Amino acid sequence: MKASPHRLPHALLAAFGLATAVDLVSLLAGAELGHQIAKPLLMPLLAAYAVTRGAPKPLTAALLLGWGGDVFLLTDADWAFLVGMGFFAAGHVCYLVLFGRRRTSPALGALYAAALAGTVLLLWPDLPAELRIPVAGYSLLLTAMAYRSSALGPLAGLGGALFLLSDTLIATGVAEWPPLPAPDFWVMLTYIAAQYLLTAGALHAMYGERRTTV
Repeated sequence: MKASPHRLPHALLAAFGLATAVDLVSLLAGAELGHQIAKPLLMPLLAAYAVTRGAPKPLTAALLLGWGGDVFLLTDADWAFLVGMGFFAAGHVCYLVLFGRRRTSPALGALYAAALAGTVLLLWPDLPAELRIPVAGYSLLLTAMAYRSSALGPLAGLGGALFLLSDTLIATGVAEWPPLPAPDFWVMLTYIAAQYLLTAGALHAMYGERRTTV
């Protein structure tokens, strides 16, 4: 009876790992149905795991907003892309709330600012005219989240960087740049790793703070 609550987080994390494997293998195999089934399960499972570990509300909200973005991006419609981007933008705001006022490196901020400026300048001419402003605004918010994620330590910092990489790969696809082999696989691999590392980093930081105050 007492062991059951301790097993639940492990079971949810294992289910998240299984859904991740199904999604990535489906993308490599060209099995679209497997991707359509597995992708919407990823963030709810990760959010449920985080909740069983006592996740703060902004973390849970960011993961569930990511789920909303995932669902809308399953379709290729332009309006769905914009709605999905809106969900992810709201998730980044939640992450920024989660990071709070913890300190981050000014030098790292300068690197992220340079990366943002370079990426937007390179992509701008090739983006559809109606998406240029939304993509630029989203990129600013995404880059701010990626930079500030390092405030929670190296795990979350790596997660923020991978989130930026994943969405940059999506943007290059929208701009119709030559893709990597199996581009959707790389987008999902970096995205899933990003969300997991942000979650793990946030939970680690929270537990560490609890240990120092108890």
